[in-house]
Amino acid sequence: MTRPAGAPRENAAAPVSAPARLAPRAADAGVAVALVAGYVALDWASYIHPLHGLNITPWSPAPALALVVLLRHGARMLAPCALAILLADALVRELPVTVPVLAIGLVPALAYWLIAGALRRRLRGVEVFADRGALLAWAGIVALGTLGCALAFISLLTVAGLVPAPGWREAAVRYWVGDLVGILVTMPVLWMLASERARRQLRAVVAQPESLVVLAAIAAALWLAFGLGAGTDFRFLYVLCLPIVWAAARSGLAGAVMAAALVQVGIIGGVLWRGLPAASVLEIQVLALVLALIGFLVGIVVDERQRIGEELRQTLRLAAAGEMAAALAHELNQPLTALSAYGTACERMLAAGDGGERLREAVQRMVAESQRAALVVRRLRDFFRTGATRLERVGLGELVAAAAAPFVRSAPDRGVAFDVADAPPVSLLVDRLQLEVVLRNLIQNAFDAVADRPEGERRVRLEARLERADRLAIDVRDSGPGIGGAGAAGLFEPFVSTKSTGLGLGLVISRAIVEAHGGRLWAEDGPGGIFHLTLPAEAGA
Repeated sequence: MTRPAGAPRENAAAPVSAPARLAPRAADAGVAVALVAGYVALDWASYIHPLHGLNITPWSPAPALALVVLLRHGARMLAPCALAILLADALVRELPVTVPVLAIGLVPALAYWLIAGALRRRLRGVEVFADRGALLAWAGIVALGTLGCALAFISLLTVAGLVPAPGWREAAVRYWVGDLVGILVTMPVLWMLASERARRQLRAVVAQPESLVVLAAIAAALWLAFGLGAGTDFRFLYVLCLPIVWAAARSGLAGAVMAAALVQVGIIGGVLWRGLPAASVLEIQVLALVLALIGFLVGIVVDERQRIGEELRQTLRLAAAGEMAAALAHELNQPLTALSAYGTACERMLAAGDGGERLREAVQRMVAESQRAALVVRRLRDFFRTGATRLERVGLGELVAAAAAPFVRSAPDRGVAFDVADAPPVSLLVDRLQLEVVLRNLIQNAFDAVADRPEGERRVRLEARLERADRLAIDVRDSGPGIGGAGAAGLFEPFVSTKSTGLGLGLVISRAIVEAHGGRLWAEDGPGGIFHLTLPAEAGA
């Protein structure tokens, strides 16, 4: 096909305006500036107990910020990360800007970039704190990565003469623990603050009135640990676990992250208040790390259960809609068949010129059947949506006969001996349509259970009896293979079905209807299948 003159090429790239090209660069520049400023500020705030005047401290949250930025923005933030580390060395620790110091200072930046790359490859697009597996992978990669960084960094400092050789081991352990605690405790809150959806979760947690109670519990735990517990060698530090786990159990990971961050800030405040030595601070930080990880695990488990519960509710809603459609199809079959029959009769009467009383009667029956169909739709819809029932006084014999009628007609064609026992003269206050659905479901299950039996051995019995003056029982028995003890209990679990085409919700919904009427429905193991249904009854014919 010839391209019209002057028409643009289909594959020609649209020109990109200068502002559009500059927008990503401006965004990256803003992130880089925020990274440098935030890193230096965090490094300054956490500069306590520095070993040999270096960045070997028992708490180092600044690497957490570097990891978050590298994970979200990739290798283009490596240079700003290195610049942030060098500026922190120069401004916070006042180290000389020499070639060896600059070269050694690049080691942590390279290590954080490698850790971010390992996390990206391991998680493969999965959110860092999406589930327990992701959390454990994150903690493991960070632990190994910071250990490797500590060994390489401290070794180079030792070679450069900035760390004495006899103190290499102490420096490596302290540097590793400081980075490990800083990242594992601080990174979750920074990660959530960098996401709009997670920020909404954090705001929702903070806005809860219960957050004030959690804050008070954290303050009380810190006072117990560093105030009253100071005279007992801080033996009450374990109580700091309680507010973290409480927040995690109530608000999931967002609550655990907020509580762990507040506890960590409180610990550093307690350390400065009590003037604790570096060795004690190191032990406390290890404990804080364990408490934070426990809280994160609890929070993720809570989030997972809430997510699974919501997915299950959605699945149940969809499955209930399918079950409602099946129930409607079953219940509408009879009135629709009657409408078709009456309509055909009307056509024949009109063709024969009969427009008298018989035609009027047929039309009236068509109207009655259409009203019944509409009633079926409304009643089942109301129950599936709200569990509502519309009670009316119904004779037991009338109810049983109406539910059994379709099966009485079809039993001979299916080779089933269907026995319907006489019902006692009692009445019930029930939703007639809903109870008919339950009885037809039980009878249909019994017919299906005997379908594979040899002809002559297919027997189903429906029996209603009065257990006492105010309670009746209805039994549906069949000569099928029966139900095992474990199987009888599992029949009423959602999505458990012995039929290849079943949704596994018929008995669940039937039990819900029966219980809404103040009754019980259960299966009994034994020879053949036996279902028992009990309902409140009213004495009298």
